[in-house]
Amino acid sequence: MVDDLRFPIGPFTMPSPELTPAQRLQCIQQIAGAPAGLRSAVRGLSPEQLAAPYRPGGWTVSQVIHHVADSHMNAFIRTKLALTENIPTIKPYDQALWAMLPDGQSGAIESSLALIEALHERWVLTLRSLTPGDFSKKFVHPESGTQTLDRLLALYAWHGAHHAAHITGLRARKGW
Repeated sequence: MVDDLRFPIGPFTMPSPELTPAQRLQCIQQIAGAPAGLRSAVRGLSPEQLAAPYRPGGWTVSQVIHHVADSHMNAFIRTKLALTENIPTIKPYDQALWAMLPDGQSGAIESSLALIEALHERWVLTLRSLTPGDFSKKFVHPESGTQTLDRLLALYAWHGAHHAAHITGLRARKGW
């Protein structure tokens, strides 16, 4: 366990510039399992618990779930852009501002959980169909530079587990 409440499983680190086939398979399996992990993390929480921040100054549990839906939708679109365009420049978004919109603050989490499940079904289908060479395809993020699909894959395998751990860590600390 990591003591930093912002990074309960540790900060993201890319294992190597290019993932091995085994690492890709593991990342795809983590992405496939993320919806169930998130649903399990929030199972049985009351509205008051869903409105609790996972750390002082952090998002509420509900905002975390909505953020994962927003973030993973963007990652799926970035995957498709990289596969269909020649090194496209993607549009970044301000995740903190998105979390403050009404759907991020007060929307029912069930809609985001269902969205994550459906989205991951399609995303995993796409990821499993890729050739090894496809994972070297690139896109440009205006804030962080040129990225490969290998990096996106590793990042989002980590991202789902990272946010599930925010919630399960809060539950453990609160005895929920």
